[in-house]
Amino acid sequence: MYMRQIKIGHMDNFAYLLADDFQRIGTVVDPGWPGDGVARLMQQAEEDGVDIKYIVLTHSHNDHTAGVTELVAKTGAEIVIHEEELPPAAKKGFDYDITVKGNDLLNLGGLELRIIHTPGHSPGSICLYSGGKLFTGDTLFVGGCGRADLSGSDPQQLYDSLFNKLLALPDETEVYPGHDYGDTPSSTIGAERQENRFLKTRSTEDFVSLRMAV
Repeated sequence: MYMRQIKIGHMDNFAYLLADDFQRIGTVVDPGWPGDGVARLMQQAEEDGVDIKYIVLTHSHNDHTAGVTELVAKTGAEIVIHEEELPPAAKKGFDYDITVKGNDLLNLGGLELRIIHTPGHSPGSICLYSGGKLFTGDTLFVGGCGRADLSGSDPQQLYDSLFNKLLALPDETEVYPGHDYGDTPSSTIGAERQENRFLKTRSTEDFVSLRMAV
């Protein structure tokens, strides 16, 4: 699997450029911001011989989606989004081409991504799993996790997504978050299990209390 982690915009966002190793049909995860952000993605794809054909959105918040319209205009890429994110996405004025739900296997030009539905930060938040790599959007950060005090958020759902879905993955799973909020730009499930204060909580109540207090 080809993968580039690209820091974009003024909120420490990470966008990802993915492709299979042979056809180099490209998928952008969370294009973030227009202008310089989209230009960086396009430049990286051109340098590496990647043809951007798909955009996968981990959720519909503006800091992850503001560059969608410009990137589609430049590449004609198809937009992939979880079905529960369609109402807020529609309000932002962009269409979608492919909808997914939890446990779907998405084949994008030879790149296979497993969809893990991880509500909590937003109703249709997803993480993407492929080849031992996990792209976590705003569900899990290095040393942290997504907010649960926004419209559509639910801290109890976020607990379930983290503890019963993401922590069920092997410890060696590589974690690539949607923001550069930690000490390192990536981590592993094992490291987060040991070091992430939100994942050390022992009950739903303890997690909700901690998450809503900070």
